[in-house]
Amino acid sequence: MEKIGIIDLGSNSARLVIVNLFSDGYFMVVDELKESVRLGQDMERDGFLKPQRVAETIKTLKMFKKLCDASNVSRVIAVATEAVRRAKNQRSFLDEIQASCGIKIRVLSSEEEAIYVYRGVINTIDVPKGVVLEIGGGSTKIVYYNRRNLLNHATLPFGAVTLTGLFSEDGLSPEEQAEKIEEFFTEQLKKIEWLKDIDEETQMIGVGGSFRNLFKISKIVNKYPMDTVHNYHMPVEDFVPIYDMIKVLDLDKKKKIRGLSAERADILPAALAIIRSFTQYMNFDGFIMSGAGLREGIMFNQALPITEEKPITDVLNYSLTTLVKYYECDEKHVEHVVNLSIQLFKQLRVLHKFPRQYLRVLKIAATLHDCGMRIKYYNHQRHSCYMILNANLYGVSHRDIVLAAFTACCHKKEDINPYDWNKFRSLVNDEDVEIVKRLGVMLRIAESLDRSMSGNVKSINCDILGDSVIMKTEVEGDATLEIRNAMAASGEFRKSFHKNLEIL
Repeated sequence: MEKIGIIDLGSNSARLVIVNLFSDGYFMVVDELKESVRLGQDMERDGFLKPQRVAETIKTLKMFKKLCDASNVSRVIAVATEAVRRAKNQRSFLDEIQASCGIKIRVLSSEEEAIYVYRGVINTIDVPKGVVLEIGGGSTKIVYYNRRNLLNHATLPFGAVTLTGLFSEDGLSPEEQAEKIEEFFTEQLKKIEWLKDIDEETQMIGVGGSFRNLFKISKIVNKYPMDTVHNYHMPVEDFVPIYDMIKVLDLDKKKKIRGLSAERADILPAALAIIRSFTQYMNFDGFIMSGAGLREGIMFNQALPITEEKPITDVLNYSLTTLVKYYECDEKHVEHVVNLSIQLFKQLRVLHKFPRQYLRVLKIAATLHDCGMRIKYYNHQRHSCYMILNANLYGVSHRDIVLAAFTACCHKKEDINPYDWNKFRSLVNDEDVEIVKRLGVMLRIAESLDRSMSGNVKSINCDILGDSVIMKTEVEGDATLEIRNAMAASGEFRKSFHKNLEIL
């Protein structure tokens, strides 16, 4: 395993992420540090990075270097974007950083930056056709893809910081500034010809710190139960009231908004004006937020170089495998339980009549059902539930994550706690309780049939005869332990499926 550091020096903030690269193409973020440096601020007048901003950036990068050294990072990949890309004093700035911090920074072209953002999104979100809006401090990127192929991209040389500066000195009220930014941005969009060819099946995906802040505000306003920004769906009808509330406030009042970081309070209205302009111009009725972008694009390229040529084909499976490795689950046992769970789902379809989407829920639960043992063996099903709810799962909706978490919780004769379930009422309903219980029984039987973790039970064939289900097992060796353990679930099976269970 190798530990690397990735530094993203943007126009608004500088970020360091420390990443463990596993030997077989997977990775996990293990630390992060972020500082607001506002490197792109006040550049509009003469195109030079200002001494105060340069000094603050160097101070921040020295902190990053110290954390990397303390964390035994073997190498640092540092990139800079729009502010440094446009700076007339770029060369002297980069030389000073290398001399004082020992960090060599590569300045990304606008095309390289857009491609990294695309790779971060396409390898973590299962959306077949999308247009990505990435709002930075000094630039805004728009990336269009279809069938997981990048088709077009554009970089507009202004973002939340630069637009805030451009429209802040005209004696305008906060609301008038926001409206001016909307008008200005819409005019820029009109110059991008290929935007007119994007059809209504395309989904909008938002990337960047402003979207993450928007999620935090929306979570509080709507009492949303999940803490995960990635794959959060926000209708425009929910976005507009937040935008209308924020755009009229002065800076002191904006800083008091719960969920809005004080360091972003002055530039968030400009970012929200960009979102409002884009959704109106493109006629989107909502958008998906991505917690992955440029830095994740670099991570994928480092861990799995083939992603430079083509994206991951199965986003969810890659994500699940990463977690299995990170949690140090028994991979053979996991694979066998998943396989038996899928067999049960298909064999019992005539009883449960679930659509295929629930097979994905069962697969997540089966893959991570034992991850809670990293905390403690006793009641580990409850810990597994919590860990699934808070894991970095890609390619799956928040609703499916909740269903999978509670399914995993049911794999050890555990009933659903009404208090815990009611926390997620905005994502699930009463009918889902029975779905989870049925999936949980299937998972419990599947895990029991590999109780010795030896793979003795190879396959299952179910016959439904009257009021009974006869479950025939194909075994190698002695499977007495497995069958006895699985039969202990017969009571829950009868409650869920209204059939007696017999295992042969």
